[in-house]
Amino acid sequence: MKAVLIGVGQAGGKVAQALAEYDYEMDFGAVQGALAVNTARPDLQTLDIETMLIGQDRVKGHGVGGDNELGAEIMQEEAVEVMDALDGRITASSEAIFVIAGLGGGTGSGGAPALVRELQRVYSIPVYGLGILPGRDEGAIYQANAGRSLKTLLREADSVLLIDNDAWHSAGESVAEGFDAINRNIAQRVGLLLAAGEVIEGVGESVVDSSEIINTLRSGGLASLGYASADASPDSGENINVITSATRSALLTGTSLPDAVEADAALLVVAGDPDRIARKGVERARRWLEEETGSLEVRGGDFPLESERIAALVLLGGVERGSRVQQFLQRARDAAETVEKRDTTEQFRNDDLDDLF
Repeated sequence: MKAVLIGVGQAGGKVAQALAEYDYEMDFGAVQGALAVNTARPDLQTLDIETMLIGQDRVKGHGVGGDNELGAEIMQEEAVEVMDALDGRITASSEAIFVIAGLGGGTGSGGAPALVRELQRVYSIPVYGLGILPGRDEGAIYQANAGRSLKTLLREADSVLLIDNDAWHSAGESVAEGFDAINRNIAQRVGLLLAAGEVIEGVGESVVDSSEIINTLRSGGLASLGYASADASPDSGENINVITSATRSALLTGTSLPDAVEADAALLVVAGDPDRIARKGVERARRWLEEETGSLEVRGGDFPLESERIAALVLLGGVERGSRVQQFLQRARDAAETVEKRDTTEQFRNDDLDDLF
């Protein structure tokens, strides 16, 4: 899938760079361009991809200090300039745009939905959000920001691939180590998903293309992405259980949104050496996925990849009913009430987490 990446805010910029680097290192050619947009100059100076500073007249390059209303206002005011910076990156061959943001901060949580709205107005290809939820131990302002941002982003984007920080954070890691690990996990999983829709060397029995990714996300709402891999035998007949076990692990323990199993649609991508992939294993795993997700719209296919391991990538579309989502939304509502009590600006007056716009 030919995609253009736009990272908004600090986390968004870092993830966009990690994705672009992974695509380049693997020589997939799925990422057509990557741009990082921020109101804080120091965050942009650490990136190697192209960058754009916005809001200089209002915040002088110092960021918005967690104020996502201000982040949204600045993006709305400078949307034309941001769109101009994308000129030449989004071409006739582009199949999707991903707007990436951490949903807890100010620039990303406010600016990403505003940018998605503008992109939807101009382009006919799907515009997806890739949103990163704050961890449970992050402050009330981050939880409240994320709740309001997610609600708006869901309305504006064709679908929102949600990443729960707590899903890929290991105990004992420092904050920096944790975020680096999360970025690597996002880059590998989303990078493989984008590459799965590309024409590459190697012949699989049923190769996934970009239309299957788009159709899996067509219903809109929240999406989740799971991944697991295992050593594979050179004999494909011995890898039936390897494929089914990897698929189970990808869905039950390896997703970006834990406990999000029930889904409207799903896509299973089995990646590895075509000679090691057992067709019976792929079909068995796909049928299991139908039963587990409760969806009759489960697609499946191969992704030829030179490797001695077999990997299972599971994309779920329409996972709003998951318990993890409901727990987060309750946490965001509680946080909004806490912020309202101490915030004299009355920024969070609505317990139902009103949209930013």
